[in-house]
Formats: sequence, structure tokens, C-alpha cells
Amino acid sequence: MNAWSVSFNKPISYSAGLEIQHRLLKARQENKIPDTVLILQHQPVVTLGNRGRSNFLLKTEAEYKAEGIDLFRAERGGDVTYHAPGQWVLYPILHLGGNDADSHGYLFNLEQIAIQTLADFGIKGFRKEGKSGAWTEAGKIAAIGFRLKKWVSFHGMSFNVSLDLSGFQTIVPCGLVGEPVASIQTILGKACPEMEAVRDSLLNHFEVICGRKLERFDAEGAMPAELVPLVSGS
Repeated sequence: MNAWSVSFNKPISYSAGLEIQHRLLKARQENKIPDTVLILQHQPVVTLGNRGRSNFLLKTEAEYKAEGIDLFRAERGGDVTYHAPGQWVLYPILHLGGNDADSHGYLFNLEQIAIQTLADFGIKGFRKEGKSGAWTEAGKIAAIGFRLKKWVSFHGMSFNVSLDLSGFQTIVPCGLVGEPVASIQTILGKACPEMEAVRDSLLNHFEVICGRKLERFDAEGAMPAELVPLVSGS
């Protein structure tokens, strides 16, 4: 099954990413585009999912703003998390079927993408029973929260590469008290791979695990005509 991916080289705001997702979601529901995966980095933002509780925010809205961190209540599943440059966020806009026909199967697939990407760089990743995401001995490294509308997915997974983890100290990540957060950089130090290498690994494993061959595009480069207004908003 063929699909598209669109990558952004520069971090974008959370609200801009959400607007793009909504346009793609509508187009996919109407079968105007194939399954499409966004992969991007966000400017610093704390998001609360539909289970997000304000008591897991350790600062006031004014304090977040003073630190240059946006605050956003998202429509995805899950609790509280943090996004910033140095973290890839994978937003698959997929009409689910086959091995990912239900939310549990899809969650498993996203976790497996993270685990196999870690393996590419010599890091052992694993699941924790009763908790979503991917973990390492150093802490949680991938957070997952998605939503389905008419069997089309949006939102998705964040994967920590080289971001400043101090932003996680302003929240209780995913509502997990006392659980550390890790990144590839905290584990590998100077041997941390470039962001582009990790992006390519994530997309490569997505292709195999989700059974969709990706035609890959750069958001600032040439794209199919029907994709351009959905990504640019013009």
C-alpha cells in the first residue's frame, strides 16, 4: 500500500501542526489523499490530552509563558507531555485496517516503531505493562497519544532524540509520578545520531510495521498538487 510522508526541517508551533493534521484528516476521510505521515519538531509546548489533569502541571500559565513554553489542551488520548526541538513527533493520518485495525493494534505498532528505531542505534527499548509508549533502562523515551475519527488516526508519537529535557521537569510526564524521562542523547552522549538519521529510521520502520510504502516529501520542497494546500494552508 502506497502512502506519503511529509517532513519539516524547522520546528513549528503546536497549533500550526494541529491545523495541518485537521486538513489532512478531512482529506483522508474523503479519500482525496492516501495515508499520510507528518514528521516534525515542535517549538516548546506542554500539551494536555483528554485525560490531562492540571495538577500535573508544575507551573502556572504565566510561568510557562515566561519560560517560552506554550500551553495547549489537545484532543488526543493520554495525559500531559512536553514537545521541543530535538524531539521527533510522528503524526500518522491513517485509515486503519489489517494488523492495526483497532486502537490496541495501532498502539502496539507505534510502540514497535520506537523500539526498533532504538535498536538501530544500539539501545534496548521495551514496553511496560499497563503503560503506553517505549522505555529504556534510563527512562521513558517515546510517548504516545492518538485519536480516531471515522477510523482515521491523528496525533501520534513523540520520540526523544537530543532535546533539552528540563522542560519535562515542569510537568509530571504522562501522569507518571517519579518516572524518569530519557533521550538518545542522555544514553549515548556524544555518539547521539543526527536528527535526520533518527527521522529516516522512524520512517523506515513505519513502512515495515504499518505495511505502507512511503513516498517521502519535504514540506519546503516539491509535493503532489493536492498535498500543497493541505500542508501550507494556502
